[in-house]
Amino acid sequence: MLFKKVLVANRGEIASRIIRACRELDIPTVAIYSEADATSLYVKKADEAYMVGPGPIEGYLNIHRIVDLAKRVGVDAIHPGYGFLAENPRFPLLCERRGITFIGPGSRTIAEMGDKIMARKMMKRAGIPVLPGTDEPIRDTDVALRMARKIGFPVMVKAAGGGGGRGLRVANSPEELKEAIRVAQKESKLAFGVSDVFLEKYIERPHHIEFQILADKHGNIVHLGERDCSIQRRHQKLIEIAPSLILDERLRQKMGRTAVKAARTTGYTNAGTVEFLVDKKKNFYFLEMNTRIQVEHPVTEEITGIDLVKKQIEIAAGKRLGLRQKDIRFNGYAIECRINAEDPKNNFAPNSGRVTAYYSPGGIGVRIDGAIYKDYVIPPYYDSLIVKLIVKGSTWEEAVIRMDRSLEEFVIRGIRTTIPFLRNIMDDRDFRKGRFDTTYIDRKPELLRYSEYGEPTDLVAAISAAIAAYHGF
Repeated sequence: MLFKKVLVANRGEIASRIIRACRELDIPTVAIYSEADATSLYVKKADEAYMVGPGPIEGYLNIHRIVDLAKRVGVDAIHPGYGFLAENPRFPLLCERRGITFIGPGSRTIAEMGDKIMARKMMKRAGIPVLPGTDEPIRDTDVALRMARKIGFPVMVKAAGGGGGRGLRVANSPEELKEAIRVAQKESKLAFGVSDVFLEKYIERPHHIEFQILADKHGNIVHLGERDCSIQRRHQKLIEIAPSLILDERLRQKMGRTAVKAARTTGYTNAGTVEFLVDKKKNFYFLEMNTRIQVEHPVTEEITGIDLVKKQIEIAAGKRLGLRQKDIRFNGYAIECRINAEDPKNNFAPNSGRVTAYYSPGGIGVRIDGAIYKDYVIPPYYDSLIVKLIVKGSTWEEAVIRMDRSLEEFVIRGIRTTIPFLRNIMDDRDFRKGRFDTTYIDRKPELLRYSEYGEPTDLVAAISAAIAAYHGF
């Protein structure tokens, strides 16, 4: 046995995903949950589950309480999932001090890559392409203005820590830059506790391409190809695709080698993601490194056949990777749609409440990584992601058609979701032709014009149920 017991320091669909991997490896699991999550699926799936608190959030963030619980119930490894504590460098440090294996990279790597200015400087020293910009936090607006004029407007003001689009502003002129610095510093302070921001050249209409890497404790590193994450809204990913439609084999190999070099530069171990921006001329630039499993990891699993979470656990236990770069093969295309409890027509406002009906799609090449069921009450305290729908096809066209069909089959009632919005994307000519970049959603307001696909009125639903009952269906 790799570990005698693993605690999952997370919730929702990623907790269920980790528990599944552990079960296939014959490792007992421990879940933690808040009172708001008491009826969640992952709590039922774990071998043991313990409430942490107080409140809906604090228990998931209290590293000392979680590690104390782990020691008390005989846990020897903790998987952080993504979000919450996954990129808190103090968490693996505490685990190490208490004799518990952290299933992820080391504390130092998390800290270095979590500081975007430090990460940028490390990559520059290693000869990895980065965007023109500042290598120190902005302390003087006049210095920032001189740099902006040197590299040319538009420019981005970015928070040194955190992510998710917070603390990021685009400036097209000196006047806008002054305001962007002020707003970004304020957002960064509120979101991440520090106001450090820096400047980078803004690439217009780029593709967001990320490479999945795996690295063991014996110096072996491979990449598992790329994902195109360009379909975004306010820097939040909505749809992920593997492989990218814009990379030819030469560029794929070049970027893959660069991703491996970046991982080696940081002394990386476990699963991670190296993210790049690719401009219209196919030049690519280091964006950041995510030191955890990604929400979109299933599309890589689908085209490679490699279980990334199992690999995380095996690497953390000290096993060799057992893979060479030439062993990695890519098969077909995979698409992931993030189904969020949001109302796209109301500025994507989060939508909590009871799920009154739930019917998930199926068939060949369809995968559901979900966290809800009929009568489940979606709490208002957490990220709005409720289900990930992943499909695979032998060609891009087949994958898009399969996703469209699967979204059409998917029924979630009682709350608003992004399903009809996602269906409009699947039906869009530009998307089907692969003509999209990070500005795609902003340039397509017509995607918000839809009826509620697959959601009949209560009267129609009642009549259908009565007919079915009469005929004994």
